[in-house]
Amino acid sequence: MGGPVALPSSAMSDPSEPTPPADLFAVAGKTVVVTGGTRGIGRMIAAGFVAAGATVIVASRKADAVEATVAELSGYGSCSGYAADLSTEAGARGLADCVAADHRRVDVLVNNAGATWGAPLVEHDAASWDRVLNLNVQGIFHTTKFFLPLLGAEATADQPSRVINIGSIDGIHVPVLESYSYSASKAAVHQLTRHLAKRLAPTITVNAVAPGPFESKMMAATLEAFGDQIASSTPLKRIGRPDDMAGVAIFLASRAGSYLTGAIIPVDGGIATTA
Repeated sequence: MGGPVALPSSAMSDPSEPTPPADLFAVAGKTVVVTGGTRGIGRMIAAGFVAAGATVIVASRKADAVEATVAELSGYGSCSGYAADLSTEAGARGLADCVAADHRRVDVLVNNAGATWGAPLVEHDAASWDRVLNLNVQGIFHTTKFFLPLLGAEATADQPSRVINIGSIDGIHVPVLESYSYSASKAAVHQLTRHLAKRLAPTITVNAVAPGPFESKMMAATLEAFGDQIASSTPLKRIGRPDDMAGVAIFLASRAGSYLTGAIIPVDGGIATTA
């Protein structure tokens, strides 16, 4: 694992010549780590990269979920995984060490692992607040920190490695639900993205995707109760699909997205920006 891989021909092409679309959006041969990659948005992204020919490593707190996801996605391409609790600094370091043992580089790190919590204001206690912030914010920070040697191993200004953080439209606008710690954590993710983007340029780009409503375990109860209402109030009149999420991640990881850094991209059918 992690042996020499030929990158797309666009990596060596004359920059004055137009890049063919097949090369412009190619991610085949890239090594991609997706945290929280066994369900929901993380799994959508992992599946998209596997189908596009990348070597994908998924991570999740639950070993059985990792095993099941690896077994399923390996039927479509290259997928492996590790169990890791990224809410702690030690867990983030352990994941980076495991990946480094099998791979000489990481081209794309998708920081997706996250948690949510919703309750009336007076019921938000310190434990629930810490549980969300430790994973959603500190988890991204420490995971990125420990993956820097792998991200920088072969990165250049012309072919930068990529960090893609998963934020939320709840970090852009005020959500309807009383999810105070969650929305605050996602706003923090967006600002952390900008800060890291400035620090890690030019050899590593850092961008965030801010999803709206997608079918996932985190959104299951909300969509069951209000799915039709949410879809009808969305400018594009539907809930997000797996390809919508995979597509923006592949764009950011490809040659097409190599000149973006510090961006927060809403993928929400227009809810946060036009509704």
